[in-house]
Formats: sequence, structure tokens, C-alpha cells
Amino acid sequence: MTAKIFLITLISIIVGIFLIIWLYVLSVTSDGLPSIDQLENPSQNLATQVISSDGELLDLFSVQRRIYLSYDSIPKDFINGLIAVEDRNFYNHWGVHVSRVIKAAIKNLLAGRVKEGASTLTMQLARNLFLHPRTTIERKIQEAFIAMQIERTYTKEEILELYSNTVIFGRGAWGIQVASEIYFNKAPKDLTTGECAFLVGILKNPENYNGMVDMDKAIRRRNLVLDLMYDQGYLSHGQMLSASEESINLADKKVSVHKRFMTAPHFVEMIRQDLTQNKLKDKDLYRDGLIIYTTLNSKIQKAVNEAVTEHITQFQRTFDNAWSWSRNRELLNKLITEAIRKRADYIVADKANKSKIESKYRNDRDFIDSVKNAATTVQCAVVVLDPFKGNILAMLGASPKFMKENPDAKHSLNHATQIRRQPGSSFKPIVYACALEAGMTPESRMSRAPYTYVNPYNGEKWTPRGTGKNIDYDSVTLYTALINSINTVSARLITEVTQPNKVVSMAYRMGISSSLYSVPALSLGAGGEVIPLEMISTFGTFVNKGIHIKPYSVQGIEDYHGNIIMKLRNTVQATDVCSPEIADMMTYMMSGVVNFGTGRGARKFFPNVDAAGKTGTTNDYADAWFIGYTPELLVGLWIGFDDRRVTFTSDYGYASYAAAPLWGKIMQKIYSNPSLSYRKMKFEYSTADSTNPNSVNNIILRSFENSHGFTKEKRDSLIKNMDGYPKLPE
Repeated sequence: MTAKIFLITLISIIVGIFLIIWLYVLSVTSDGLPSIDQLENPSQNLATQVISSDGELLDLFSVQRRIYLSYDSIPKDFINGLIAVEDRNFYNHWGVHVSRVIKAAIKNLLAGRVKEGASTLTMQLARNLFLHPRTTIERKIQEAFIAMQIERTYTKEEILELYSNTVIFGRGAWGIQVASEIYFNKAPKDLTTGECAFLVGILKNPENYNGMVDMDKAIRRRNLVLDLMYDQGYLSHGQMLSASEESINLADKKVSVHKRFMTAPHFVEMIRQDLTQNKLKDKDLYRDGLIIYTTLNSKIQKAVNEAVTEHITQFQRTFDNAWSWSRNRELLNKLITEAIRKRADYIVADKANKSKIESKYRNDRDFIDSVKNAATTVQCAVVVLDPFKGNILAMLGASPKFMKENPDAKHSLNHATQIRRQPGSSFKPIVYACALEAGMTPESRMSRAPYTYVNPYNGEKWTPRGTGKNIDYDSVTLYTALINSINTVSARLITEVTQPNKVVSMAYRMGISSSLYSVPALSLGAGGEVIPLEMISTFGTFVNKGIHIKPYSVQGIEDYHGNIIMKLRNTVQATDVCSPEIADMMTYMMSGVVNFGTGRGARKFFPNVDAAGKTGTTNDYADAWFIGYTPELLVGLWIGFDDRRVTFTSDYGYASYAAAPLWGKIMQKIYSNPSLSYRKMKFEYSTADSTNPNSVNNIILRSFENSHGFTKEKRDSLIKNMDGYPKLPE
């Protein structure tokens, strides 16, 4: 063979090899590569963030825990560490580092397998966004081609931004934002140089370098990252040494990010359920990285959580000491039967095996204890509202004991919005407001004597109990009747002064949407069941001078680019319910409830701020309510049990003991927090002509003096020297 023929043959072979390689590359890249639109708008499954009004992250809605962070918000030390470790020539290549590719190709060819990669940051981004993670030659080729397309589509900063938001750090964390929260329980902007290097080090192998199993190995990896940052000029020698001496304090590994988002779980879940009812149109709540701005104030919510934990924990002990299963054996047997028949294994079993399964559980001590525990767990609901705007500032949907014992409690029953209970005497202010609308005043008098109402249509009789036995006189002012919650007076008001249908009408205007019955028993809160949130919101009518504002929870929604999806709420749903004068007189009377009446148990915790409210206790101590307000805030709460057959056993179940003190504790924590800036304000009553004896001011003044037997001088002395007495206008 001549030299010429050999040369031609060699060239042909080389051309043939390159042709085969080219055809192979074409076949690999002809299908499965992203389109231009996909490159410009990559699907990232970004988590939706739920944000409090004071900027706290309340929770994430996601299929992957990933929050998008702009380049300017990513710590510079993290970016520099990333480049130093993963791609030191990042700013100089066009997506593929040719010399690294050739070296890796030779090593892989000699090894007969993919032994070494040559991926740039851009190639890794291509894999994260568009390709499967398996290491194959086909994927590496696709990776390179996509990386070149990415480099043509994005700037270097945009590539680093995308990479930082899509890379996985282990422990279910996608992106720097969630990784920072999961590993260090802090925002990325608060990360130290050492912590940034630690997170960069994790990326090589999250399972080995996350510090959960071998912290020494993770620290060595962190320090290697710092060395590389120093070698490439990103850190001075002193900065490198200082960062390498930093201790790494990881957040509690037993607490997942979702468990840490337990400030207001039922509030967040209420929003999620509301928004899934086709309110976002073409947006995906779990993948589109939305930002939901809520009305909730995290500081107020934490104050509520603390107060409820303190009060209900003690109250649970009181109930446990008073409750006896030996005296309630029949109920226990029913509860066990019901619990067994709800179990999946019992439901699917054939008839022959059902009795065996039932027998097994009846002899299972742990199962029986769990049934007892569920039935006797004291439940609680609390709502804090801005009565002038309608903002829900805080919401607690279940008792701390229940939340602690149930890991998935956020998806459980929200007692603030998903139960209906009789409101008891907390409904009486609506009856009294109707009586004032009919022309009465706080100084008007009514008999408190025993009373029987006879239905004129069927002759049925209704005789309410509760005549105010501690009062020495038969005729009392409306003020005295309300602060002592005298049932016979309320019954007379709804039948002799106003009418049940007028009370129902006013209740609906004040925000109640649950069905109410136009019956005399409504005067005692026994004419229907209400949702705690709607019942609590009715009291906002009084502090807001007769205007009811419908509560709401979401102020606005944006996508992760900042585009507004749902406009910030600039209007409120308001209803004109009654005159300012009626609202003022109700506030005055309910101030008496807090200062002298059934709600005075709140005063020892909360002595220095004007407050008004009403207790409510239902039959057999089944439910305890307290709803009250200051000149700035409205707070209401309900305490009871999920199973209505379980009730409090004696006087400790009265709302004056069960609910009013908790209300006082909540208010005390809110008003003592200087960062909340709530002031110790006084109620401002209507400024009608003071010379008019029928002006609101003079009616209130006379009512106070007549009801308490205080002269003006005595009243002024009390106000000057003691807390807890309402300072009335001159």
C-alpha cells in the first residue's frame, strides 16, 4: 500500500468517525431539547409563599420546597463560593469549557465508562431544569447543547440566579432561600461567610456533607470551599481564617420546615382552601411561586399562642381532675364503639371478622386511652380583628395540646371557622342593641322577676332561668341587667320591647350568616348555632360606631416577578347596622361587663386600658365564650369540646372563669409589646349637646350613677385612684 493510499484511507476513516459522531450527536439532540419558550420560561415548581403583614414567612404551598430569590438578594459569598468550587472560569466560557471536556473525554474513553464529568455551572443548570439526573453520554451531549442555548438566552448573573434557585441541598430543600431556612433557620441575607461556604460544600453530595451524620466531614468540606475562595481572590487570608473558625449551628434536625411554620397553621390552611376554589384562574398555587400577602400580624399571633398555651394547659388540668370516666361509663362505651367502627380495618372486614376486630380494640389499652384523650381534649378558638378595616390579625384554630399531639394538625378542624356552636349570653348585646333601637336607654328599667312566655299561637310556655339572685331589687336598669347577664331581662326585651325577627335581622346585618330562628330563646343565644369568626366579628359593629366590616385575610397576591395577580384590597365590605349613639351606649354597657360584671376576671391581667365585652356560657357548661374590644382591637374566643356529650363539670366552666381571664391574658401580652405600638386609649363617646338631658353623654352619666349609686364626685375619685373604672365623658 502506497503512502498516498494509506493517507486517503486514514483521512476517510477519520472523516467517517467524525461523520458517525456528528450523526450520533444529531440523533441525540434532535429530540428532547427545550424550545425557545421553555428556555425563556423554564418550569421550576416554585413554592408559593404566605407572608404576614409584618413580613414573616408563615408557610409554603408547594410540590417542592423552593422559593425564588433575585440575584441581588443572594449572598455574595455564596455566589463566589459557588464559582470557586464548581466553575472558576464561569465568566469566560460560553456554556461549555472545551479543555475540560477534552480531558474528561479522554479519561472516560480509557476507562470505558463515564468516570469524570466536565460540567460547567451552566451545564449543571441545564440538567437541573430540563434533563434527567442519570449520567449517560447522551445526557452529557444534550447538557452541552442546552448550556450553549442558555448562555445565548441569559446573562451570567441570570444564570447564577437560576442555578441558586434550582439546585437541591438535601433535606427537601430546593434553592438557597429554603436551604438557608432549613439548615440555619434564617434568611439568606443573614448568612455568614462560613455558612455560605457550608451550603456550597453541601452541593457536592448533600447526604455526606449536610452535617447531620458527620459534622467533621461537613466542616472539612466547608473549609475546602473557603480555601478555594481564598485561592481565587474572593476572600483575604484573614477573612478565610475567620470564616473557617466559625462554628456551624444547624437548626433542629427533628423539625421540618413545615413543622416550623406553625405560627398560624389554621389561618394559612383557611387561605389555601379559599384560594383553591378557582380564585387564581390560570395560576397554580403549588408551582408558580406566588407571594400571598396576608393580614395576619405574627407578633399578635405569637402573643395569642403564648396566652392560650398558658391558660388552656392549666384549664385542661382543672378539667382532668374534675372529670371521671367511672361516672361516664355509658358515654365511654359509645365513644369506643364509634371509634372502632370508623377504623379502616373494621370497615373493610367481612361480617365474620368484624366482631374479632371489635373485641381486639376493646381490649387494647392504648386504643381506649386514645379515645378518652380525644374526647376530653379542651379545644379553643381565638380571633383577633381590626374592627375598622376587617383585617384578621391573628387566628388560633385548635388547642395547644391537640396541636402538639397531632403532627398534621394544620389540616384538622379549624374551630374558628369550621364549627357551629350556640353563642349563649354573648349573643345578648344584639338583643340589647335592638332594645335601644326601639327607644330604650341604658338607664331604662326592666323587671328581673321570674318570667314565663306563652306562645300566642300554640300555647307553649317558655320559662328561662337566671333572675340575678344576687341583686336586691326587682327592677334593674339595662346596664345592670347586661353586666350581670340576667336572663329574665333579656327574655322580656325580645318579647316585650322588640321582636325575635328584628333581632335576627340585626344579627345578619352585623355579620352572622348562619341560620337563626326567630324564637324568644334567641335572647339567651339558644336560637341557632354560629361560627366563632362570624360571632366575634359582630362586636366590631359597636366599636366602629354602628358599622360592621366583614373580616378578610388576604391583602394581595403577586407572582415571583412582582406582577400583581390580585389587587391589594382598597375597599371593605361595610354594612350600616345602627346609629353611632346606639353603638356608644352598647360600648358603655359592655365596659361595665368588663369592669364590674361577668367579665371582670379579665381586669386583673389587663387593668389600664378601656375595654368592653360580653361573656357567654351555654347549657351544662358546654361552651364558654368571651368577645371583647378596646378602642383599637377586637378579640373573641370560644372554649369547649369537639364531642358535645363532654362538658365542663361545674362552675369553673362558666365563661367568667374559663374564657374572660384568657381574653385578659391575650390583651395584656399584646399591649405590653412595645413593637406593636398599641396605645392605652379611652373610648370616645358621641359628642352631642351636653346640655341636652337625652344626649348620649348625659344618658351614660346618669346610668352609671343610678346603677352604681355613685355621685359624680365619687365616680371621679374612683377614676382618679383606681384602674378598671371607665372614664366617662363630661
